[in-house]
Amino acid sequence: MALDYQKLLNPSQAGAVMQIEGPCMIIAGAGSGKTRVLTYRIANLLEQGVDPFNILALTFTNKAAKEMRARIEKVVGPEAKNVWMGTFHSIFARILRSEADKIGYPRHFTIYDTQDSKTLLGQIVKEMDLDDKLYKPNMVLGRISAAKNKLISVQQYLQDPVIKQDDEAALRPKIGAIYQQYQQRCFKAGAMDFDDLLFNTNVLFKDHVDVLNKYQNIFKFVMVDEYQDTNYSQYLITRKLAAKERNICVVGDDAQSIYAFRGADITNILNFEKDYPELQVFKLEQNYRSTKNIVRAANSVIKNNKAQLRKDVFSDNEEGTLIEVLKAASDNEEGKLVANSIFEDKMNHHLSYENFAILYRTNAQSRAMEEALRKLNIKYKIIGGLSFYQRKEIKDLVAYLRLTVNHNDEQALRRVINYPKRGIGDTTISKLINTAEEANHTLWEVVSNANSFLTTRIANPIEGFAEQIKSYAVLAGKEDAFEAAKFIAKNSGMIEELFTDKSIEGLSRYENIQELLNGVKAFTEDPEREDKSLAAFLQDIALVTDTDLKDAKDEGESVTLMTIHSAKGLEFRNVYIVGMEENLFPSQMMITSRADLEEERRLFYVAITRAEKKLTLSYATSRYQWGNLRSCEKSRFLDEIDPQYVDFKFSSGPGSGSGDSPFGHVVERRSNLLPTPPRKTVATKYVAPADFKPSDTSNLQTGQRVEHPKFGFGAVTKLEKQDGSVKAIIQFEEVGEKTLLLSFAKLRVVS
Repeated sequence: MALDYQKLLNPSQAGAVMQIEGPCMIIAGAGSGKTRVLTYRIANLLEQGVDPFNILALTFTNKAAKEMRARIEKVVGPEAKNVWMGTFHSIFARILRSEADKIGYPRHFTIYDTQDSKTLLGQIVKEMDLDDKLYKPNMVLGRISAAKNKLISVQQYLQDPVIKQDDEAALRPKIGAIYQQYQQRCFKAGAMDFDDLLFNTNVLFKDHVDVLNKYQNIFKFVMVDEYQDTNYSQYLITRKLAAKERNICVVGDDAQSIYAFRGADITNILNFEKDYPELQVFKLEQNYRSTKNIVRAANSVIKNNKAQLRKDVFSDNEEGTLIEVLKAASDNEEGKLVANSIFEDKMNHHLSYENFAILYRTNAQSRAMEEALRKLNIKYKIIGGLSFYQRKEIKDLVAYLRLTVNHNDEQALRRVINYPKRGIGDTTISKLINTAEEANHTLWEVVSNANSFLTTRIANPIEGFAEQIKSYAVLAGKEDAFEAAKFIAKNSGMIEELFTDKSIEGLSRYENIQELLNGVKAFTEDPEREDKSLAAFLQDIALVTDTDLKDAKDEGESVTLMTIHSAKGLEFRNVYIVGMEENLFPSQMMITSRADLEEERRLFYVAITRAEKKLTLSYATSRYQWGNLRSCEKSRFLDEIDPQYVDFKFSSGPGSGSGDSPFGHVVERRSNLLPTPPRKTVATKYVAPADFKPSDTSNLQTGQRVEHPKFGFGAVTKLEKQDGSVKAIIQFEEVGEKTLLLSFAKLRVVS
């Protein structure tokens, strides 16, 4: 019996669910029941007779995909299992497994995580004899990732004069050569990084039209969640897949586009209608999550953005309390005010600590919050720390498993060839690497035939290791993932090594290995999984995102601390947004262009709309930065909230928050205050040219002439080193002397 969507949903939601053919865009405001609409839309497709194997639903987290699949299954039954649903990376990794040979990769290619990529880049920089301070792996990986997201191949990168000019201006002319080496080494190792999964899918569809046609015929209906977060590569894949049937439905909210730093392109959603003139648009504007005051406050902020799809988000929930703004004398006092507020709200309203979240712009802000919470014995958990799969012992065992499946995985081989120790030192490993390079062999080919390249004494333990790995591969071909992993963990000597370490850290590492094996066991016992092989398990964990991970120790009643970026998609009864100060939020790095500032404002909008019942904002008038106490100015975003939704609370002086309730201080209604005078700023005195690009200032000298995007031209009069940082004292022509921290200042060296 078909569901009556008109009764189950509001008119806008029902319209989006029932429109199943042709291009469709669902603009889903915060808390508007987006997941419910997506669920029912897929259910409706199945009820209309669409084969589930012909539906592709792309999400940004495995968690979202699992939740949606479970909901659909409740509506239509087990047929929901046959829908192609998952993250971009998991779906296209699955396709690449089937088609990898067409682009020269093995079927069981390794997927490198970020740390694997950084390690390999570090090795390449060292081998090329480059300055590792200038070519930091994190920076180089970011540059390569940005290129791949824009589908710029190695050849295009090396031949593009603009890219070459940019790298030379940044004093890093060898980025292209590193990119080339990196791709060659990955290919030789039978490995792809996360960006390659999408880059190579585009290559596959471009170079093999028969493969593209095959998947166009399979995916007759394409749905994309969080479309505002897609990059150019993802945009192109979905456009190609939907080109034949044109049954594409994208869901998103331009007001929540906050991942430009990862390559997300907001124009994908803003310009969607240009690709599909026959587009039907549905706006989900009713917020079911938050109070009226919170929704209206969020609207008053986001209306300041020029680049947006206009919508009128509203709520039929209760009015709710006004948004509280706490003013503190310092960051430490801010922590005390927030901790006291949480404690009082919990006691007065009989809440659980799980109802509270503290959100901040940067991870470093958690320190003051943690200290204040600990003093009141309030339990808390931090989201976004070191994830389970990044712990050393886990990466060690996973490296053994990866090497078992893909012998050419160079990063895995280098990680475990002498762990536990088997007498193969760094000098020997260097010989193996050099031999492989000179003979144009993979590292595995040299390792597995060491007697042909090295003396018997050195070669014996190496070939013994190779035989060990070969035996694991034989076992993995016969047994499921758990039996293979358990045998490898024991036979490699890892379990014995960790078991003999009786320190607290050693015990924790041993328990983590047990937990990994428990995870493998759960994987093989999942009745819905057809492929229970070690290779399938490795792909599964390689594609796990941070938001899919939850440590057991995080369970239970505790306040949640996280960055605003990490909070997207989540909701809490009471939310605290801390550090509402200029140069912190909005970030100092995001105020030199309208596009960047509008992204910061969208980030603030996302933070506000995480709150269900109560929202508290806080700022400090002074804060420690790099060991120095700096005075702070409250964020411009506070001035953008309509005054009628705000209630200001502030402390009476330094240290007044210690031990006292923040509500014992003087309270002022913002609506009774005089209008805030215009903020004095020097930004109007100088406008940087459109082609302004900061230079590398690691070798800046006194006497050099520089340009700053806000302060204009000036001369460096002095350089001072302090606590590992370098401060530049610059005499600017228009604004006089300024002291700037080089690691943050955006300076273009003129002469």
